[in-house]
Amino acid sequence: MVDGDRRFDYGDFADAADSCAASLHAAGIRRGDRVVIHLPKSAEECFAIFGVSLAGGVFVPVNPLLKAEQARHILEDCEARFLITTSAFWQAVGATLREVPSLRRVLLTDGAADDDTEGGDPRVIRLALDARQAAFPPSPAIGEDLAAILYTSGSTGRPKGVMLSHRNLLAGARIVTGYLGITADERILSILPFSFDYGLNQLLTAVGQGAATVLLTFRFAQEIVKTLARERITGLAGVPSVWAILARAERALEQSPPADLRYITNSGGAVPSEMVTTLRRLLPATDIVLMYGLTEAFRSTYLPPAEIDRRPTSMGRAIPECEIFLVDRHGRRCAPGETGTLVHRGPTVSLGYWRRPDDTARVLRQNPLIPAEQGADIVCYSGDLAVQDEDGFFYFVGRNDAMIKSAGHRISPTEVEEELMASGQFAQIAVVGLPDAVAGQRVHAVGVAAADGCDQAGALARCAENLPAFMVPREIELVETLPLSQNGKVDYKALVAERSADASRQASAGPPLRGRAS
Repeated sequence: MVDGDRRFDYGDFADAADSCAASLHAAGIRRGDRVVIHLPKSAEECFAIFGVSLAGGVFVPVNPLLKAEQARHILEDCEARFLITTSAFWQAVGATLREVPSLRRVLLTDGAADDDTEGGDPRVIRLALDARQAAFPPSPAIGEDLAAILYTSGSTGRPKGVMLSHRNLLAGARIVTGYLGITADERILSILPFSFDYGLNQLLTAVGQGAATVLLTFRFAQEIVKTLARERITGLAGVPSVWAILARAERALEQSPPADLRYITNSGGAVPSEMVTTLRRLLPATDIVLMYGLTEAFRSTYLPPAEIDRRPTSMGRAIPECEIFLVDRHGRRCAPGETGTLVHRGPTVSLGYWRRPDDTARVLRQNPLIPAEQGADIVCYSGDLAVQDEDGFFYFVGRNDAMIKSAGHRISPTEVEEELMASGQFAQIAVVGLPDAVAGQRVHAVGVAAADGCDQAGALARCAENLPAFMVPREIELVETLPLSQNGKVDYKALVAERSADASRQASAGPPLRGRAS
């Protein structure tokens, strides 16, 4: 593992993970206890993920971009007993998080030890990862036990925790390793957060094969390009916004060509065909593998590189070991060319949502193609609409709900709306996702001003203070009234359709004519 100037072999990795597990046992961890990991992308985060599993706990990685109240929601929702974080984060938000009723211990990966930290708070201790500690009992967990909870946004409310078993995680790593041909010689550049199932899978596939992982937090394309060349990277996973950044880095790629880059993969949203063409021109020796998935079932389809020219807009076919099919509203299998809801069947289907049985029942259902009397066969309804061609390749059509998917992030419109309404600037607000060539969708707010006026800049500033940057609307559009559906609710589909049509008309009209008035 490479983390900046630091390098660790697998012996170092094992020692650090063992040390983390021993510290958790000394702190009183029990089988199935939830451990929230709020750390920057780092070797310590990787050690903690494996250390929690070794100790028999359930790891809950949190995107470090989340703000204090969002982190508190996750801690409270999963009833975390332990938090692994940095002293800087705890000093900044400890006043918010220390009131979480279930929280018993805070383990800091840096800073002072024990009662020198946080004014002698007995719950706060230092997590030593730099040396072997006392022995600890082996984890009693088996494949079916809960291993991780990954929080993901839906169309309504705050993020929900998706429960993943050890068997789910191992199946995902095994399947991806197979169709990407990952071996011990791989050098994988890890830029996605481990709170994202796609980023976590990269770590698991690398460790499973004994490959090298290079961790990178970047701001500019040049940082990615230089790391690709310097570290002889063979594999890189990204989301559409990453590929948009890379596609604009032609000069940097010419100066530092990534000669060892064997493949790049995409998930978290569709990549425009034009961008794929650009990347193939810039990286002629690199395979481009387009993929589709969802946290509730990990990965559904992939498009082999050889099919890109023939089917540039396809999501691909089912990944190995899994079956993907489309059903209509009556639960019947769709014929080729017929739009239907995409359903996932296989070993990566999750255990459902943490303590949300109703939500789980809507997503995880009995296979409609197999009678219940033949035995339980639970499948995952994705909420995505797609169509399949005669050769079995799928094509994305749209979503059934209003969830926004931007640059690989799943964003709840409701959560953004609540923050905007709390500013006191609006009588009504609606947040939608509008088409965006780079991010897939961009967050857009449409509001009715409050009776005493509206400070749009102030409302956006509040959002930026309390929400991560990817959730902040690019703009707030003021209207006299919001469109309503027949049942009196805000018509989100109409909001999106009208603005998408306006954008299409402007694009087809071209730039305004300039010249002398006649």
